[in-house]
Amino acid sequence: MPHRIVIVGGGYVGLYTALRLQKGLRQGEAEVTVVNPENFMAYRPLLPEVASGTLEPRHAVVPLRAVLRGTHFICGALTGIDSERRVATVQLEAGPPRELEYDQLVLGLGATSKLLPVPGLAERGIGFNSLAEAAHLRDHVLGQLEIAAATTDPELRRCALTFVFVGGGYTGVEAIAELQDMALDVLEGYPELDRTEMRWILVEAMDRILGTVSEDLADLAATELTARGIDIRTGTLLESAENGVLQLSDGTKLASDTLVWVAGTRPQSIVGRLGLPVDERGRLVVDDTLRVHGRSDVWSAGDCAAVPDPEQGGTCPPTAQHAVRQAQQLGDNLLLTVRGQAVKPFRYNSRGEFVTLGKNKAVGEVLGRKVNGTLAWTLRRAYYATQIPTWNRTVRVLGDWAVGMPFGHDVVDFGSREQPRGAFQEAADR
Repeated sequence: MPHRIVIVGGGYVGLYTALRLQKGLRQGEAEVTVVNPENFMAYRPLLPEVASGTLEPRHAVVPLRAVLRGTHFICGALTGIDSERRVATVQLEAGPPRELEYDQLVLGLGATSKLLPVPGLAERGIGFNSLAEAAHLRDHVLGQLEIAAATTDPELRRCALTFVFVGGGYTGVEAIAELQDMALDVLEGYPELDRTEMRWILVEAMDRILGTVSEDLADLAATELTARGIDIRTGTLLESAENGVLQLSDGTKLASDTLVWVAGTRPQSIVGRLGLPVDERGRLVVDDTLRVHGRSDVWSAGDCAAVPDPEQGGTCPPTAQHAVRQAQQLGDNLLLTVRGQAVKPFRYNSRGEFVTLGKNKAVGEVLGRKVNGTLAWTLRRAYYATQIPTWNRTVRVLGDWAVGMPFGHDVVDFGSREQPRGAFQEAADR
């Protein structure tokens, strides 16, 4: 009887594990099922460019059904597992829950925004972890420019042109850099506005931004952002966001309709309800072979797992690079398990890192050498263009980049797509 392998999550861990199995399994060895709430994987390193409009949202995703031809895909969300019966329960888009029996279970559930108990944050903030959030932010920023250009109220204008990002890690830095770059680029289409009126503020609790990269690289990024007029507030916290007024710990009060919360992530809440061992941060505890501690039939990797880092000590950072390599090793270990062979430990040493800061702007470190400006920007694009799964997506991404080079950013605000039935309802009310 074929082994039953259930993979929960269609992000890096789920997709790349399934691809590894798809490539390595022999006829009849195993049946693989992938479960994910959406039928695509968002390629997260490209989300900042989705937000700036450099990339079409559809081109920054991988359609799971198209690339996982030999895998059974179910659109749904995990609600629980029964370890004794080896059953995973999945809530489908419609209808009753479905039980999936497994011999091996992979949990690649990813992470979500980690909110702190800041008054008003849940009501007024937005994250930057999904395709929907990235696309929304682009439309939101353009909408704020339209509000500022149309109003004669100076307070409303100042509020609309104040953009606050809380969290100075990879995501926060890339998001504010790309969106500010877009806003400056399109500003000539708004003769009513002046670039000096816009306020872009990056709030970080630590004493520097990009705390997980080398200090030299972080300083390069900070210098570039500051030169462009981005106000970096290190050693600062958001204390309140009630009534549209953002209160910072340095005493600053800001009226703003744009609050982007990128101050860390946490595992999905379901992880803590599965009856499996978790660490103090809520991540699944796994050994160096990516098996969940004390379990021979449950595996995990990526943002929801505390994966031991053999090179640096501690646990691996939550980066796309590490998640992909973990998934590939996990896939290999599943193949070995199916064939009754000894599994191997995860080993990986980062080849480098890049931080995009807008068009023709980036900083990076490749094989120990620091690069910045156009060279870093070009190397980053070349790397991710070759890493996104399938040539179909690579060609689409390269096409978007090629078109964007001479023509710049578009000023079309598709905010109305968030209320697709608005016009229909208005017609019905007449």
